[in-house]
Amino acid sequence: MRTLRYHLLSFLALLMLSVSAVAQIHEVGTGIPGPIQAPHLTAELIADSGTISPGGTSHVALSLTLEPGWHVYWVYAGDSGEAPSVAWSAPQGIVLGPMQYPAPSRLPLGPLMDYGYEGTAIFPFSLTASQQLPLGTTLLKAHVQWLVCREICLPGKAFLGLNLKVAPTAPSATNALIDAALHAEPLPLPSSVKVHVIATRSLLTVDVETGHRETALEYYPLDDDSIRNAAEQKVEPTPQGAKLVTERAETSDTLPKQIKGLLKLSGGRSYTFDVPVGALVAQTASSGEPGLFFAIVLAFAGGIILNLMPCVFPVLFLKALSLVNSANESTSRQRRHGMAYTAGILFSFWVIVAVLLTLRLVGKQAGWGFQLQSPGFVVAMTFLLFFMGLSLAGMFDLGLTLTSAGDSLTRKDGYTGSFFTGVLATIVATPCTAPLMGAAIGFALSQSAIVTFTVFTALALGLAVPYLLLTLVPGWANKLPRPGRWMETLKQLTAIPLFLTTVWLIWVYGRLSGGAPGDSSDHIARLLVGLVVLAIAGWILARWPARRWAYLAALLIAAAGFAVPLSGSHSDQLQWGPFSNAALAAAQSQGKPVFVDFTAAWCLSCQVNEKAVLQDKSVEQELLRRHYVLLRADWTRYDPEITSALNKVGRSGVPTYVVFSGHADGDSHVLPELLTRGIVLDAIRQNGT
Repeated sequence: MRTLRYHLLSFLALLMLSVSAVAQIHEVGTGIPGPIQAPHLTAELIADSGTISPGGTSHVALSLTLEPGWHVYWVYAGDSGEAPSVAWSAPQGIVLGPMQYPAPSRLPLGPLMDYGYEGTAIFPFSLTASQQLPLGTTLLKAHVQWLVCREICLPGKAFLGLNLKVAPTAPSATNALIDAALHAEPLPLPSSVKVHVIATRSLLTVDVETGHRETALEYYPLDDDSIRNAAEQKVEPTPQGAKLVTERAETSDTLPKQIKGLLKLSGGRSYTFDVPVGALVAQTASSGEPGLFFAIVLAFAGGIILNLMPCVFPVLFLKALSLVNSANESTSRQRRHGMAYTAGILFSFWVIVAVLLTLRLVGKQAGWGFQLQSPGFVVAMTFLLFFMGLSLAGMFDLGLTLTSAGDSLTRKDGYTGSFFTGVLATIVATPCTAPLMGAAIGFALSQSAIVTFTVFTALALGLAVPYLLLTLVPGWANKLPRPGRWMETLKQLTAIPLFLTTVWLIWVYGRLSGGAPGDSSDHIARLLVGLVVLAIAGWILARWPARRWAYLAALLIAAAGFAVPLSGSHSDQLQWGPFSNAALAAAQSQGKPVFVDFTAAWCLSCQVNEKAVLQDKSVEQELLRRHYVLLRADWTRYDPEITSALNKVGRSGVPTYVVFSGHADGDSHVLPELLTRGIVLDAIRQNGT
């Protein structure tokens, strides 16, 4: 289906056509041979030589000579318009073939793209005379209709005529205009030319193999809405041809099974094709997406790095404690704990993938971390982590079922604890996107269910593999410290990141409930952080009572905690506007570079990048100096427009940062998930004005 904007523009075009039709009630011409002047063009019927013999063949054509800046349309007009049509009135004994259309050109019209012709447009027809056609002169007549456009569109009608001489022999002379039009007519795809079409949710890739390097390639659809007509067609020459990548008209999980269209190559060659669409299995970097094998490698490596992210580290810390505590257990039992932990992670990832695929099956789009857009899920997660933090701090003994930190449960309970610790690790991992993960997840969520499950399984195994290896290789586990009283201290320290995570979730809940950055929810979050710092001071006094150094340390830490809620938030020198496709298009139309920050309140990596890099004075000054338009795509709550924009750049989660150049080509540059000042400065200097 076409977009709402297209329907609106089509309606307006039809309205203009109706108004224009009233102004032009009568068709011009009376069927007499010769050119006819009409608004913005001259219409005429022309022939090869003007003479035909009985039983012979020839060509005639409709010629439309257009005023500068005006155009008429190809058989598929693009975003709007209608191709010319001819209704012939021919004497008995003359048969005319179908109207033929030369390869068109791309004709931008505001935000739309038309396919058609400027200058002189020639539409040939084959003509066959019967053996019984009498000699002499015969008159061909035709009622012609067209739509001619520039900023406005005007319909036209004409009644044209053409005299043909019927003689025993016809001269071999031809009409140069008709010859050129026939030469420009697309041919059926020859066996020597191979076309491979690959579709994703947002992109269409056409790979053409002609046997040698091609320097030019254009794609024109012959089926409605296979591509977004006005989108840039990025062409990359290859040793055996060329590759073209452009945007699909709609991002949908239901990929087209067949694509038919026209390919226009250098040297005036053009071919029509109708080929099946393949699923994306391997793709070069020109399309902005990795291949399957590369995506698996990225996902596995990203899963390993995810263990070090602030979202996951507290839970991994708990597993390290449990491994130390179970050092005296048999090797086989430790291995079963590792397998149970891995099974919990795999099970959780598969549930997430199943939910994502189900949502897309019913027409919804979602991405990595989507469950944190639900206030109910955030509240449940807040209560769970706070409850675990209290247990670790020593208020009560929660046991192995959740923390996997003791050894007092039965064999069944111990394995269950390892399994659900893997589930918990997955839950708290979803707010984070580790380096390398973004491209892999964006690729996976644009593919078939099998490919999606494969890539997410690799990500899950990467998350599980550090602990799993420690249990599978006894020599590594033996190098860990022996159990002792230090474990209780370490256990209590582990409560601190859990309490801080709880504070962060409370802040996320405030944003989900309608708060904006910088409002009261920020102040509440700083107050809660201060309370956590104060709790650390109290723990020091309880852990080392009657020690002077403990009193001094507690006093200093309490003072720091008191200062946290009183500290103001960063005064942002930059003016960030809300992201929308319209805002992005408006900035690009003015030739301004654009920096888009895809973020969410529940994304810890986003907050770290914002505080450490985007609010760096040198970065702010460079963005201001180069007159960047700054757009913030807040994905805290689900937004279909932001989800679609993420898909277009090959990502399905946050953080994602995209820099659009201020040049006419509008190139985009997707930055890594974890930013550094140097990465951002290089990107904005390279793409800025």
